[in-house]
Amino acid sequence: MRWRLDLAYDGAAYRGWATQPSLPSVQQAIEDALALVLRLEEPARLTVAGRTDTGVHARGQVVHVDLPDDVDIDADHLVRRLDRVLPDDIVVRAARLAPDGFDARFSALRRRYVYRIWDGPTGPDPLHRNHVVHHHKPLDVSAMNDAAVGVLGEHDFAAFCRRREGASTVRSLIQLTTRRTDAGIVETTVVADAFCHSMVRSLMGALTAVGEGRNEPSWMTRVLKAKVRDSRVKVMPAHGLTLEEVVYPADSQLAERARESRQFRGTAESAEDD
Repeated sequence: MRWRLDLAYDGAAYRGWATQPSLPSVQQAIEDALALVLRLEEPARLTVAGRTDTGVHARGQVVHVDLPDDVDIDADHLVRRLDRVLPDDIVVRAARLAPDGFDARFSALRRRYVYRIWDGPTGPDPLHRNHVVHHHKPLDVSAMNDAAVGVLGEHDFAAFCRRREGASTVRSLIQLTTRRTDAGIVETTVVADAFCHSMVRSLMGALTAVGEGRNEPSWMTRVLKAKVRDSRVKVMPAHGLTLEEVVYPADSQLAERARESRQFRGTAESAEDD
């Protein structure tokens, strides 16, 4: 039986999503909790929509897990039992039997991240310090939005990704918009069909270089077209990044979407933001 779990977590205490020997990870914590509450003989492996990196947070993460057919538990009971054993910084918000063809990673149509920056003269609100990056120079939001226009659409984002053997760096960037909230936080929303490793934080490094006036908006497009890493593009700190939402097609289209994604992107890739 394939189950879908919807998650939220604070990534500060973890070395990213993926299980690593002797290091705390979100994946390991949830897999251990499932094994405990369901009394599984072997851990059930999770497949995640977006493999968040060390320190990255999630409010709308999605995973699937294949459980033995003899597991007898309803969704609400599973959520309550997991809540009792998981640490306070990980929450399973919902659980349900997955529809036919559902794959948390490859069935996804798009992911939405938000990156948050405070550019005031003093530090950010102490209550937000683990989720907002303090940037020490004021940012021009209008210039950041001008720079973003040139990188929208389907491109090879090799200039903003850490390459992995056998993995494509072609992505479709659907939205890259920045606004200043009433509280003064600079929020950038980034939406794409998928993300390669370090892509969001590298895009943010380029945007902040433009926002603080070090480069003109057209520079970001030139970096993209060069298709090589540029030393002037800083990879921004992880704790400003939150996975807010993963969007899927109608149930009848899940299997086809997964097939297309595997064919286009390949199964070898793994990523911070995908």
